[in-house]
Amino acid sequence: MSARTLFDKVWDAHTVKILPSGQTQLFIGLHLVHEVTSPQAFSMLRERGLKVLFPGRTIATVDHIVPTENQSRPFLDDLAEEMIRAIETNVQTNHIPFYGIGSGNQGIVHVIAPEQGLTQPGMTIACGDSHTSTHGAFGAIAFGIGTSQVRDVLATQTLSLSKLKVRRVEVNGDLNPGVYAKDVILHIIRQLGVKGGVGYAYEYAGSTIERMSMEERMTICNMAIEGGARCGYINPDQITYDYLKGRDFAPKDWESAVNWWESIKSDTDAVYDDVVVFDAGEIEPTITWGITPGQGIGVNEVIPTPDSLPESERAIAEEAYQYMKLTPGTPIKGTTKIDVCFVGSCTNGRISDLREAAKFAQGHRVAPHVKAFIVPGSERVKKQAEAEGLDQIFLASGFEWREAGCSMCLAMNPDKLQGAQISASSSNRNFKGRQGSASGRTLLMSPAMVVAAAIKGEVTDPRELLQ
Repeated sequence: MSARTLFDKVWDAHTVKILPSGQTQLFIGLHLVHEVTSPQAFSMLRERGLKVLFPGRTIATVDHIVPTENQSRPFLDDLAEEMIRAIETNVQTNHIPFYGIGSGNQGIVHVIAPEQGLTQPGMTIACGDSHTSTHGAFGAIAFGIGTSQVRDVLATQTLSLSKLKVRRVEVNGDLNPGVYAKDVILHIIRQLGVKGGVGYAYEYAGSTIERMSMEERMTICNMAIEGGARCGYINPDQITYDYLKGRDFAPKDWESAVNWWESIKSDTDAVYDDVVVFDAGEIEPTITWGITPGQGIGVNEVIPTPDSLPESERAIAEEAYQYMKLTPGTPIKGTTKIDVCFVGSCTNGRISDLREAAKFAQGHRVAPHVKAFIVPGSERVKKQAEAEGLDQIFLASGFEWREAGCSMCLAMNPDKLQGAQISASSSNRNFKGRQGSASGRTLLMSPAMVVAAAIKGEVTDPRELLQ
């Protein structure tokens, strides 16, 4: 059968059966768990007298509640200590591989699985975390799931899901200097909307995407969920295979694996439910100004006025003006003072992100009123960064250098905004209260722009530092 997308092929290959409801019972090849959404799922298994069906297909780590400064046990936060003890007990009882603090492999779940070669093309992957779509960068179909679904995967290694439509999102051409994968995905979400992908899987394609590194592709797929898509993926290619070869869990029969991965790529005549095309040359360094990832603008644009927006977007815009304390029609660059700068998260906490951030930091100093810190996405990323001397560049520039964890992305740990502080963040969500304060304000941007904001003390076009 031809004219099929990668999504079609992977879905069909993992279909156990079609349920009476019309949903598909889908086999899950890799299940990732962390300390926040798993305790209740394990409790549900115990209540029903069930065991984990395939312990070897589940991998556990800790990331959300992990302190990035003082990691001494017990944690100062009693709830965090309770949660980490729970996962330690659950993985031991159920014989699940576990990457704890100090193992050398701990980190954000969506960072450690790719860097160890656990994430591979053609897989179905599930995790109790919204940003599981990250793994689609490898040509996998990856879903964020809820706690009851975590239970289902632990007990049956399957999920009941309705098949999605597929939208091909093409980006073609060369990116301008100072424009990164983060800018590309923020631009896409700005254009298609935070609900534009509801009911869809997004296949990211085009010459721009094809030239991206695996870590850049992970940034793109990471935020598919922020555009409403249930998952996002990129067809595997030589860049994918070069990244995976030699990693801990890379297939031993490499030639057979690559042949299989090649076979699951979308056919050249694949039929899509929708196709949208973007010109990379039109994308500027992009920043969010509001309270959804779709409220983005180029760094040199003004905050949109209500009359410049579609009627359907005006109510949320009015809410954003009030919450963010920003004035419509005014520039965001040079007028928006920054209090806290955070580089990290499953979106932008990988080694290439830190390398790029260090380029902008070197030779500069963080503004006196700014608290700025760098949080590696994993213990391996931290070790690599230190081997390259990146930590010393950051420290010399006035940044704090932290341990691996989710940190201020969602602030389920000591890294939180205080009061109405405004944050320049390389993370993925700018919802109200997302970074730990009910009145705290978040501006999403690339790591380069975060560093530029830290140095200037205000929203800045990172290209100005390149000059």
